Amino acid sequence: MSDVDDVDGSSAPLIEHLKELRTRVMYSLLAFAACFCIAYYVSDELFLMLSKPLCTALASRMQECNLVLISPQEGFFVAIKIATWGGFALAFPVVGYHMWRFVAPGLYRNEKNAFLPFLLASPIMFAIGAAFAYFIILPFAFDFFLGFQDKQLPTWIGGKTAELGAQVLASTKFQGSADAFLSLSMKFIMAFGLCFQLPVLLTLMGKAGIISSAGLRATRKYAVIAILAIAAIVTPPDVVSQLILFLAIYPLYEVSIWMIARFERDREARERADGTWVEPDEDDE
Repeated sequence: MSDVDDVDGSSAPLIEHLKELRTRVMYSLLAFAACFCIAYYVSDELFLMLSKPLCTALASRMQECNLVLISPQEGFFVAIKIATWGGFALAFPVVGYHMWRFVAPGLYRNEKNAFLPFLLASPIMFAIGAAFAYFIILPFAFDFFLGFQDKQLPTWIGGKTAELGAQVLASTKFQGSADAFLSLSMKFIMAFGLCFQLPVLLTLMGKAGIISSAGLRATRKYAVIAILAIAAIVTPPDVVSQLILFLAIYPLYEVSIWMIARFERDREARERADGTWVEPDEDDE
């Protein structure tokens, strides 16, 4: 009988949690839907803003900034992509708020005080990474990529390469697809925005005691390999973009080590004052 009572008593909180989760998800979806409509309404203005780095690079070469639509439906899907990314960005504060309201009741006061600053820092670091990609990386990348045009290539006539000199040379000029341009730009922006979350994630794990500054220092060489691998995955297949992303992300790894070490010193000082400090074993270090 007691087992049945325990089951009945534990089912009510579970149902309440599921109801709370459903409510938070519904509010988040409504916020995303509203922001999606707003972003779709101003999708043309957002596309012009995103195309500014490319147009600036083309203007420096005295070229017009004309992006073409390869298929009839491409313009619609471009607008949908812009509305999706823009809607998520606009709705993220609301989504983050409801995530916090759902998780916060299950946390202790010290856990809330530890987690809340990182929840606030996450969108800020993402915005910094996205701005870094937009204002610094994209202009450099487009200038680099456009440097491969204006090449004269021999034209094939009758299965043979025609001789240079007569009207047989074909020049390469950029005629970009709007969808391909948007995908490339958003890939850069999202990659840098997500990679700039590294100090937030590592510092949160360090404050929770999952990792230590000494452990991060000992795994520097592995971190270099991991960051290079991530850069190769999330950036276009050129060495320059990968190196730029690595040079932007690795300093954040060092910043994370410094922040975790600072938390560790503060924790040690506090525990020494309380008399609860335990000297770590040499094997643990």
